[in-house]
Amino acid sequence: MYSDTDQWLRIRHRILVEGVSRKQVVRDTGISINTVRKMLRYPQPVSYGPKQRTFPKLGPYIDMIRRMLKNEDVASGTPIPSPHEIYERMREQGYSGSCGTVRNYVSSLKHKERRLWEAAYDHTKLLDRRSAVTFLVRLARRTCSSKAQRALSELSTTGGPAADNTAEAYQEELSNRAAFTWMRKVLQKKISGAALRGELGGVRDLSTLLNNFYEGRLSERNRSLAVLANIRGWKADTICTFLGIDRKTYHSYLQAFGQGGAETLFAGRTAASRKLDDEGLKSLIFATLHKPPRNYGVNRTTWTMATLSHVLSDKGHPACRDTIRKIVHQAGWRWRKARIVLTSTDPDYSEKLDRLRSVLSRLQPDEAFFSIDEFGPFAVKMHGGRALTPPGELRTVPQRQKSHGCLIITAALELSQNRITHFYSEKKNTTEMIRMAEALVETCPAYRTLYLSWDAASWHMSKRLRGWIAKHNASAHLCIRPLVVTVPLPAGAQFLNVIESVFSGMARAVIHNSNYSSVNEAKAAIDRYFAERNADFEAHPKRAGEKIWRCERQPAVFSAANNCKDSNYR
Repeated sequence: MYSDTDQWLRIRHRILVEGVSRKQVVRDTGISINTVRKMLRYPQPVSYGPKQRTFPKLGPYIDMIRRMLKNEDVASGTPIPSPHEIYERMREQGYSGSCGTVRNYVSSLKHKERRLWEAAYDHTKLLDRRSAVTFLVRLARRTCSSKAQRALSELSTTGGPAADNTAEAYQEELSNRAAFTWMRKVLQKKISGAALRGELGGVRDLSTLLNNFYEGRLSERNRSLAVLANIRGWKADTICTFLGIDRKTYHSYLQAFGQGGAETLFAGRTAASRKLDDEGLKSLIFATLHKPPRNYGVNRTTWTMATLSHVLSDKGHPACRDTIRKIVHQAGWRWRKARIVLTSTDPDYSEKLDRLRSVLSRLQPDEAFFSIDEFGPFAVKMHGGRALTPPGELRTVPQRQKSHGCLIITAALELSQNRITHFYSEKKNTTEMIRMAEALVETCPAYRTLYLSWDAASWHMSKRLRGWIAKHNASAHLCIRPLVVTVPLPAGAQFLNVIESVFSGMARAVIHNSNYSSVNEAKAAIDRYFAERNADFEAHPKRAGEKIWRCERQPAVFSAANNCKDSNYR
């Protein structure tokens, strides 16, 4: 607000008397053109004030309301009609608005009348005792109603101390004290329920409000008193100060009461179901992440939180971006370079995954399912890793070392018994896969069918391997040997290969922080690890996922939501 009176008058003189243009004044003074226009409209700076509230729906009924409020007879004891009673009379005359509008208008009239009486009080302080008493008696008896109202209006606007800032602050203080006194009396039961009903009028659920106010907990008492004080017409700031609550809480009480009455106001909070704790949603998110977006009709090569949210909504499991982001972040997923492959690009991903699930769901006692893969090649040398370190000591690993040799582990994990079969290979090729298949056939002669599952490496699907399997199956019934059936994983879906979890646990246990002096020493440690693991699961058929020596990334069970692949080994 611009309030420099001298500058205001100078600018008006330059434009109206000297004839200087408005734009020139704007350039000279830096004042906006809108402010200059305002200076020309008003001879002096105009202070901002509260906007006068309008009630357009009450237009035809304002005279009726004023007559009803004016016709009370103090001498005869006729009570002033409550806003609810006025509202019922207006409805009979065709009024279609709400009772709250009537209540707000009546409250505004009461505030205006109160300001007039406060102005009268300030005026009496300027009179001697006799004149002041005469003035108050005339007002009380309504012998000079119209004349007194005009006089009081003049006093409250221009003529007396009420126009002074100090007087306004004093009046505000008096209003606050009156509100505090009223609420304190209600709280101390100095105002009876019958008196409150007469004072507040026809308030819905008043009995419930009073019952919770007198017998409820502190929160229920606050809710009741907030609603009652609002109906009484006290200011929101005064009510919030008395109850020790903020305006947001106060307005939430009023909104709840307006929507559903006392039932909604005192309704307890229901514990919201946190989607972050929904295991079904988590599994669905990670199962979706493992598939390329185009499988769901999304024209993108990578997932985003927005596309994930859209796909989940289409599946009937809506979740906002923040929820998805937190679930993915808590699971350890991060935005990484493309070298860490966590998404399959196989266009037949869904079909292959469905076949894998079908085989596992119908697996019979005389059938075995093997997850097969190779670990390595890795050099036998000093390896780094995480370990407890005393203060002041810094563990180091030489960047350039002479390797003691190289190892490749070819292993198969039987999912039913959680048993590892392994040997060491010089290369990754079809010969080693045939060797593994022959080893499994020899170790499982009593089974009817052996299902072999591996990733989409070229030596896992070569013609030579398929030819060996076909030849074996052709003579299996003659030699009483189990059939061999392959269940390949989708391309680029190493994270679904359950044996990767076992490899990660083995690496953390016997390869990280190791410094073996020879290949044989490294083999001995690996053999011992797998032997102890097999012995533990043989003694405890239930999965021992919490065993400290088996630090596997995921439980050794198949799930589309798992990420079994260790990012440190490919």
